Amino acid sequence: QVQLVESGGGLVQAGGSLTLSCAASASIFSFDAMGWYRQAPGKQRELVATITRGGRTNYADSVKGRFTISRDNAKNTVYLQGNNLKPEDIALYYCNARSGVNTYWGQGTQVTVSS
Repeated sequence: QVQLVESGGGLVQAGGSLTLSCAASASIFSFDAMGWYRQAPGKQRELVATITRGGRTNYADSVKGRFTISRDNAKNTVYLQGNNLKPEDIALYYCNARSGVNTYWGQGTQVTVSS
């Protein structure tokens, strides 16, 4: 069974940056796509960014221009770099991987932004 482990969350001041990591137990090229989702208290879980096997990226409008998703296949790791973080970015961030009809989730890592 595929396991995803997120790390890198923490407290950052508004305007600061943070990089989240998602380490997979399998080659990330075995997945059709990987991505990051987030859920803030009282809100629906939302897509933040995705990257396909071919390297195509997509971002939610709310983070476009501030967040970057990237990968390092040698490390079986996908990253999410957030710049100019805002209080509205406060959420539990989850790593996601898709392969055919299968979907895998990490346990999440908390991002807190002080205002």
